[in-house]
Parts: sequence; C-alpha cells; structure tokens
Amino acid sequence: MDFHTKPQPSFNRQFDLLIKDLKSWENKKFVLYLFAENPRQLERLYTIFEDLKAQIAFTPVPLNIHEGFIDEDLRLVCYTDHQIFQRYHKYKVKQAYNKNKAITLRTLRELQPGDYVTHIDHGVGVYSGLQKIEANGRLQEAVRIIYKDSDILYVNINSLHKISKYTGKEGSVPKVNKLGSDAWQRLKEKTKTKVKEIAFDLIKLYAQRKAEKGFAHTPDNYMQTELEASFIYEDTPDQSKATGDVKKDMESPSPMDRLVCGDVGFGKTEIAIRAAFKTCCDSRQSRGTRAYYYPGLPAL
Repeated sequence: MDFHTKPQPSFNRQFDLLIKDLKSWENKKFVLYLFAENPRQLERLYTIFEDLKAQIAFTPVPLNIHEGFIDEDLRLVCYTDHQIFQRYHKYKVKQAYNKNKAITLRTLRELQPGDYVTHIDHGVGVYSGLQKIEANGRLQEAVRIIYKDSDILYVNINSLHKISKYTGKEGSVPKVNKLGSDAWQRLKEKTKTKVKEIAFDLIKLYAQRKAEKGFAHTPDNYMQTELEASFIYEDTPDQSKATGDVKKDMESPSPMDRLVCGDVGFGKTEIAIRAAFKTCCDSRQSRGTRAYYYPGLPAL
C-alpha cells in the first residue's frame, strides 16, 4: 500500500520559514495541526505568530507525537513543537508495572525457586530459576516460570519489566494461573472496573465536600502567638510549612481535609496542639490530639 506522506521539514528555529511553509499549505486548502505535549508551547506559538503578524489558522493539539508529517491524501499537515524548536524528543514507554515493583537483576538473584511471581500478561506463577535457551541460533538466559498443569513460560532477561515478585496477604497462598486461559485477563478487567468505581466514588465524595460550606477560623490572635512562643524548641522548616498549611485550611470556608504524616519524634504533636488551640480560640471544640504509629506504615 502506498501512503503519500512526507516528514516534517527542518526549519532550524527560523519562524519566517515556518510561517512561509504553513502559508503555502494553507493556500492549498490543507488542514494545519500543531502538536505539543505542553499546552504552554502552543500558547508560545500563538504569541510568536502574533508578534510576526502571521495570520495562520491552525488547530492546536495538546498531545505528543514522535515526528511531524504531511499527508497529501488526507490533506493534513501535522507538525510537532519539539521539531520546530529543535528540542530532544524523549520517548515515554508505558510501564506495565510500577518501577518499584518491577523485578531487577538484583532482586532476581534474591529469588528462590518456589517463590511466587506475577507476569503482567500471564498472571501468577512459580519461579523455577534461570535457564539458558537457544533463540534464533543464540544462547540466551531466560527466567523459567511454572504455571498450572506444569506449563512452563520462558521470559527473556530483556523482558524483566513484565515480572514482579508476588505480593499478597501474608501467609496466604496465591492461585497459580493457567497459560492460555483468559482468567487472568478477566481478573485484570474486573480489577480495572473496581478501581474506576472507587475513583468515581472518591471524585463524587470530594465534589460534595467542596460544595459544602465549613467553618472559617479567624486569623491568629495574640493568645495563639503567645502559646507558640512558649514552645521550647524552634520549629523545623517542615514543621513551619505543615503548620502554615493547616492554618490556611482552617481559615478557609471549605471543609478541611488534611492528614499530617511524619516519622516518630518529628513534631507532629506540636502542630496538632497549635491547631487545637486555634479552634478553641474560636469557641470551637477540639477532640484531643494524639500521635499514632502503625508498624509498617508512616507515623501519623
């Protein structure tokens, strides 16, 4: 099949050449599209064309494409900002897993045969060590994973990003998937649906909270200043910022929704006392202050 397309020409940041080129396509009744990942770049292009008094009707597209092109069949001109400004184009590879969860060569060496691993495309299996296999006439090292009914999957070292060590409830034994079955895909789709439902409920909840009117505290008075001056230790920069953010929330008419997190001994209680005293100064009730610590979680 023949596609009558050609690549975006180089303008070497010479906008008079760019304008001349776009005008020529515009006169031929081609539709002009300018792509940019950052919408501000499109605004800059608008400004440049205005400053140079160039009346160009183009459609801004806040998306990133690798290379610009001209399609003579569809009568389209699609140019990218990074080629216009001669900037390096950074590829974005969609990560199947969080980088922190994806297995690395170091964690691979720590895996023991019998450990459970998860493959993004095939589901949960049992790690069975490394094995050299022949592929295209060359010996390559691969990860061997055993699935249900003793099915074996070999994963090339270059595809380690698709594997992660299985993480689940401590002491529970996961169900090993079967290769070729659609059970894993159905589970992923079901999980995606549940996540979307939770996200929708959260958005709805926060929209309702935003629409409600809360109590707006008054700015700090002399008693608040006197209390804070009585503290023995100077605040750390993080404490000062957290206190300022909490007070800003309290003085806002919107319902407050803030959680202060920090490790043990980093001064969360001092922040809570300031907030409790501030609300008491406005004849409101404080339910007490307490710092919580849950093993394995950040201190609250």
